[in-house]
Amino acid sequence: MTVVGDGLEAAVHKAFTRPAPKTAPAQMRYLVRKLKGTKAVAQLLRVSQRTVERYVKNQIKKPRPELAARLEREVKKRWQPQIRAQARKRAATSDGIVIDTRARLGYTAPIGSTDESRIRHLTIALPPHHAARLFDAQEAGADDRQLQQITADALREVYFQDGGRRAGTLEEVRFTDIEHVEFEL
Repeated sequence: MTVVGDGLEAAVHKAFTRPAPKTAPAQMRYLVRKLKGTKAVAQLLRVSQRTVERYVKNQIKKPRPELAARLEREVKKRWQPQIRAQARKRAATSDGIVIDTRARLGYTAPIGSTDESRIRHLTIALPPHHAARLFDAQEAGADDRQLQQITADALREVYFQDGGRRAGTLEEVRFTDIEHVEFEL
């Protein structure tokens, strides 16, 4: 998975109003309701249709670890879609998003400046248009490198350039060696 993409998903999951189903039979029943049948769930999870039926009837309660991970991921992907959409829209239009990261940050600037990258721990509120760019790119299927570049551009504008008040000649920010990144809506 991706570091930035997973961080964005975790932030959206915090907006849920109810917890997702925890047990494997409950998760399986939820997917059967959402996908309207056991055959579709079986194809999605790469198991037999009979296995899905046995989970639905509580005949099997403990899945293999890889099936448990796929099951949880597919349930969370579909859980409370309207709440998820509202949280993303609110972050992209009015509230913005807060990023807390510890990573190596450096920049490309004209000769004579100290542009050496170093590990920094930053907690910064990003304006709504940066949140919109991140969510739009994620929905379009951007990989982690592209999401990191969008995050680096946002950090350049908000942290290094302070909204245009300083470092106007700053060209590019390098956002690498990410130790952790967390987003808050």
